[in-house]
Amino acid sequence: MAKQIVLGQYVPGTSFLHKLDPRTKLLSAILLMVLLLSTMSTVSLLVLGVLALALIILSGIKFKLILRTVKPILLLLIFAFLFNLFTGSGDIIFSFGFIVIRSDGLIRALKILFRLVMLVLSTSILLTLTTTPILIADAIESLLSPLKYIRFPVHEIAMMMSIAMRFIPTLLDEMQKIMKAQSSRGADYDTGNAIRRARGFVSILVPLFISSFRRADDLSMAMEARCYRGGKNRTRLKVAQFTYLDLIFALIMLLVAVAVYTLPSIL
Repeated sequence: MAKQIVLGQYVPGTSFLHKLDPRTKLLSAILLMVLLLSTMSTVSLLVLGVLALALIILSGIKFKLILRTVKPILLLLIFAFLFNLFTGSGDIIFSFGFIVIRSDGLIRALKILFRLVMLVLSTSILLTLTTTPILIADAIESLLSPLKYIRFPVHEIAMMMSIAMRFIPTLLDEMQKIMKAQSSRGADYDTGNAIRRARGFVSILVPLFISSFRRADDLSMAMEARCYRGGKNRTRLKVAQFTYLDLIFALIMLLVAVAVYTLPSIL
């Protein structure tokens, strides 16, 4: 189960996206989120779709592995699609009893589905799949560093986000081990009604929470034993630097943003 989910997992590589500065990728991911959530134009969505396809190629990661990032939100995608499918006031294209599907509802549902899928794929490629959690935390700390002058705990927040992202694959592996252990003891999660299944998952959640608290306690003791003092006088093994690759990618993202907002009015 855990091997089928790539949420929070980093895929090592030497591709174009792997070589970019993490701050460039973080800002680009934020820009992509804004673009995807602020437009419903078919032309704009096609431009963003082409960009997502280009990111997949530039990442050098297998397409099957990238598609797995959508699996955790599959139920959300289905709900969003169905919720928009049965709304609208256009021409009726399908009717069966109380089920009525209209043309504008179908178009809107497809656009919403496309936006959500592109949102997950693009942000996953730019961030978790091609950037280590430590580099993401360093990028967040660097971009928020001006807030240190008003005594905002920038380093602490970046460190907490880094630890949270780092432990996602670990907790997924731990959950897989617990499920196998409980299944060998006769636990059943796939049969019965929803209440019975929920009770079955209690036997997974309780040991998982206990294991999480134990790991957090071990981590805090290890940090105290090494005299950890936050960002004070902290050095980094790898210092992020902007290169010409970052400039090229930033220009491409700006051109895409201009195309998204201008092409619909031209065409």
